[in-house]
Amino acid sequence: MNVLLAFLANTIANFIIGLMVAKFLGPEEFGRFALAFSIAVVVQTALYDWLRLSATRFYSQRTRDREPAVRSTLDAAFIGVTLFLAFATALYALIGPPLDFQSGLILLALATAVANGLFDYCTALVRARFHDSAYVRLMLAKNALALAFIGGGAFFFHAAAVALAGGVASLFGTVFLGRGALLDPGADIRAASRANARDLAGYSAPIVTAHLLYQAMPLAARSIVASVFGFAETGQFALAYDLGLRAVQALGSALDVLLFQIAVATHERDGADRAKEQVARNMGVVVAFLLPACAGLWFVMPSIEQLIVPAQYRGPFGHYLRLLLPGLFAMGVLLFGVNPVFQIDKKTTPLIVAALAAVGFGLALLFLLPWGEDASNLAIAQGGAYLAALATTIYFALRAQPVWPSFWDMFAALVATGVMSIALVPLSDMTPGFIALAIQILVGAAVYGALTFAFDIAGLRTLGAAWLSLCLSRR
Repeated sequence: MNVLLAFLANTIANFIIGLMVAKFLGPEEFGRFALAFSIAVVVQTALYDWLRLSATRFYSQRTRDREPAVRSTLDAAFIGVTLFLAFATALYALIGPPLDFQSGLILLALATAVANGLFDYCTALVRARFHDSAYVRLMLAKNALALAFIGGGAFFFHAAAVALAGGVASLFGTVFLGRGALLDPGADIRAASRANARDLAGYSAPIVTAHLLYQAMPLAARSIVASVFGFAETGQFALAYDLGLRAVQALGSALDVLLFQIAVATHERDGADRAKEQVARNMGVVVAFLLPACAGLWFVMPSIEQLIVPAQYRGPFGHYLRLLLPGLFAMGVLLFGVNPVFQIDKKTTPLIVAALAAVGFGLALLFLLPWGEDASNLAIAQGGAYLAALATTIYFALRAQPVWPSFWDMFAALVATGVMSIALVPLSDMTPGFIALAIQILVGAAVYGALTFAFDIAGLRTLGAAWLSLCLSRR
C-alpha cells in the first residue's frame, strides 16, 4: 500500500509540475522544452534503460546477499556508459556539424538523460528488493525537489533551459539524499563481470531497442511539428501527449510495480509455469484498470481542460488527446500487460518486430493522411502506430504464452466499460467544471465498481477481500 501511495503522490506531482512548466513557459518555450526532453528520453532509453530492466528482472534481496557481482556489474556499467556519453559529446562538439536546435538545450537534454537514468536505476534496485520505505522516501524527495527546482525555475525565469536544469538538480539531489538505502555492502565495481554484463545486456537489448523505436516516434513527431507549424504548436501537441501518457503510465506503473515483481518472485519460487499463470492474471488486471480509465478520461475531458489545463492550451489539448487516447491505451496494455510474457520467458526479440511494425504503420498513416492546419495527422499516425504495436505483440505472445486471461474477464471488462460509458453520456451536457467532474467520476466509478464487484472481473473482488482481511488481521 505504501508503494501505491508513493505512486499516487508521484503522479500528482508530475501532473502539477508538467502543468506549471507549460503555464509559466508558454506554448512556444514549452515546445522547446518538450523537444529537448524528448531528446533526453531517447538518449536515456538507448544508453541507460537496460540497467533499469536488468535490475528489475535479475536483482533481488537474494541476489544482493548471495551474488553481489550482479550489483557490481550494474554499477560499473552505469559509470562506463556515462563516461562514453561524455566522450561522445565532447568529440561531437569538436568535429561534428552544427545542429539546428540550440546547443545549450541539447547539453541539458543529455544531462537530463544521465540524471533520469540514474534515478530510474536506483528506484528499480529498491523496488526489486521490495524495500518499500526506501522507495517511498526516494519518490517523496524527488517530487519535493522537482516542485521547487523545475516549477520554481519555470515560474521565475520562463526559460526552457532553467526548467531542464532544475530537473537535473532535483534528480541528482534525490539520489544523494537517498544514498544510504542504495548501498550494497558486498558490491564493488572491481568485482564487475564482463560476462555478466553481456548476459544482462543480451536480455535487455530487444526491449531497449523496442522502447527506443517507440520513444523516437514522439521525438520525430515534435520535430516535424516544430518545422512545419512552429514551436508554439509543438507545445500544444506535446502537452496533450505528455499528460495523456503520464496518466496511462502512472496507472500502469502503479500496477506493474507490484504485479511484475510478484511474477518474478513466483518464477524464482515456483518455476516458469506458475509464473506464466501469474502473468496471465496480471494481464487481466491491467486491462480491467486501463480500459475504464481511458474511457472515463474521454468523457471528463472538457472539465479537465477547464479546471487544470492552462488557458493558452485549451481546445488543442482536448482535440489532440482524444486523437491519441486509443493509442495510449494500447501502449499501456502492451508495456504492462503483454510485454511481461516475454520478459519472464527471457525471450524478448519479438518486441523489436512489434516496434518496427509500429514505425512502419505510423509512417504509412503519415503519408496517407492529408495535411491540415494543425498536427492532427501526426496525432492519428502516432496513435495508430501504438495500436499496430499491440496487435503485433499479441500475435507473438499467443505463440509463447500457453496461459491467458479468461475470455470472460476480458469480455466482462469491456461490457462494464460500455455500461459505464452509457451512464456517462447523459452527463456530457453538464457545464464543464468541478461539479461536473466530481459527478462524472463518482457515477463512472460507482457503475464500473459495482459491476466489477458483482462479476469479480479479473479476480479484483477476491483480491480486494484478501487485502481487506489482511489489513483487519493486523489491527
